[in-house]
Amino acid sequence: MQRRNFLGSSLAAGMFLTDGTAQTEPELQAGGTGSTAYALDVTVERKRPGKPHKGKVVAAIQPHCDDIPIFAGGTVLKLLDEGYTGVLITMSNDSMAGEGASIGDIVFKNERDTVEMARRLGITETYFLNYPNHNMDGWPILEMRARLVFLFRMLKVDTVLVYDPSALYERNPDHYVTARAVESACWMASSEWDYPEHFKAGLKPHGPQERYYFGRGPQLVNRVVDITGYIDQKVYANMANVTQGPAGNLGARLRKKLAAEGRRLAILGNNDDAANRGYTKQFALARDRQRGRAHGLEYAEYFHYVPPDESDVEDFVSKHAMPL
Repeated sequence: MQRRNFLGSSLAAGMFLTDGTAQTEPELQAGGTGSTAYALDVTVERKRPGKPHKGKVVAAIQPHCDDIPIFAGGTVLKLLDEGYTGVLITMSNDSMAGEGASIGDIVFKNERDTVEMARRLGITETYFLNYPNHNMDGWPILEMRARLVFLFRMLKVDTVLVYDPSALYERNPDHYVTARAVESACWMASSEWDYPEHFKAGLKPHGPQERYYFGRGPQLVNRVVDITGYIDQKVYANMANVTQGPAGNLGARLRKKLAAEGRRLAILGNNDDAANRGYTKQFALARDRQRGRAHGLEYAEYFHYVPPDESDVEDFVSKHAMPL
């Protein structure tokens, strides 16, 4: 089964998705300092009115050009609509996926597709770190982390979307290496002691405090994002990945094949653009439809959401401090 065709089984879609009630283990306490339970409360995140995130920066980070648009494209669209400025960071050179005359040709085409995909999402700034596709586990994660820390500080990133560093059964090394590099870079970027040479160049400690972790297999899910209002834009963004799919021009190809056989599908419309849109929504994004229906929505994306740290001291002071 190819990576881009993975739609997930019922196990992958919801084994660890809970409704807020314990399913397997009772809540445990570690020295009274917090829960270690596997059961999670699930929040449905819907579009917020106005621009509540104006002035904030979100980084969508992917090992390959089809990851963000498939798993988190709707959430990116929603966050940008709420005021975020977005940047896209692609970790690999995408040399091992897609159609082309040579590996170099595939790299070029995937990079071109990625820039167009980002534009369709509303992202104007893209970065390519160009690690070897399918071989990122042979590269020092220390270097990846250092580059990400620099970018987080330079761009003042507040929120990231990336693969879940704790997701189960992830077989693609590019996925889990990217996730772990991002996870460690998030908190190191906030430290005044890590990479102090950055400060000589005028940067300041600044690390993302909010994380949306997605996965293509079983994971702990506590955030369901309603993307119903953004599904057509997500379809359009995915259609930009012509070189490796899973959308691109596959609808037009299927329409042409069926016509040669004297058949047609209504969802493919009467022209290539309609065919590609219909194919993408029906097949490439079927997961979003299944996950949405499980929560009374038309379309949704799943995440393990990590909120900004809240200081117990600051919270206590805000609630109980009195005038002198």
